[in-house]
Amino acid sequence: MADSGKYQFAFNLDLNGSEYLGFVPLGKETHTKLESSWASPGFTGAFLPEPRNVNKTGFTAEWNVLYLNRNFPQQWTSYDSHEVTSSAYGVELIFTVDHYQKATRSAKYAVMFLFLTFLVFFITEIVNKSRIHPVQYLLIGIALIIFYSLLISLSEYVGFNLAYVIASIANISLITGYALSIVKNQKAGLSIGAFLLALYGFLFVLLQLEDLSLLIGSIGLFIILAIVMRVSRKIDWYSPLGTKNTD
Repeated sequence: MADSGKYQFAFNLDLNGSEYLGFVPLGKETHTKLESSWASPGFTGAFLPEPRNVNKTGFTAEWNVLYLNRNFPQQWTSYDSHEVTSSAYGVELIFTVDHYQKATRSAKYAVMFLFLTFLVFFITEIVNKSRIHPVQYLLIGIALIIFYSLLISLSEYVGFNLAYVIASIANISLITGYALSIVKNQKAGLSIGAFLLALYGFLFVLLQLEDLSLLIGSIGLFIILAIVMRVSRKIDWYSPLGTKNTD
């Protein structure tokens, strides 16, 4: 029987620890079909798959490359040199929100956390007519920063979600206990703790989102600003200790 020159083969491939799978089209016609349960692929290389389908359960992709479309001939002598990898194509297995990316995203909110926490302590200081020393503000700021160090270090061993719960509970407990000791008002101290709990809970929800994080974050910040403005609307800011305006 004459050799048709066509060879078909298929195999299942288990990838463990790999981020990219690539192919080089060496045949006159190279047809590649991939199916996977990975829900966040990135198609890269000289050729893009057509057709392709990506959903929450995985993806399917097909490439059909002719030898006329690549940058090297079908055959050449040993005196010629061709870079065949320049025509490679494949798929990259993307981690959309791994624990390092979540930690990086959470760190981007650090300035907002510092500002809002200091603002709450400042309003508490004004309303309760109690002095909070700049050194005490500094210690609170250091506690807020250490949260991110705890989060990253713990997430390498117990996963991001559990690390976030542990780090946030530890940080909220520390700051709330410190607030109770410096403002000398149980209601005010517990209110600060409740605010921090809501703030860390809000950030946790944002970190789980991918497409709606910007929208939800903007709405959340608007609501927080509205609450702060409402709470502080009767404070007389020209008074040294911020007496409330009775009007």
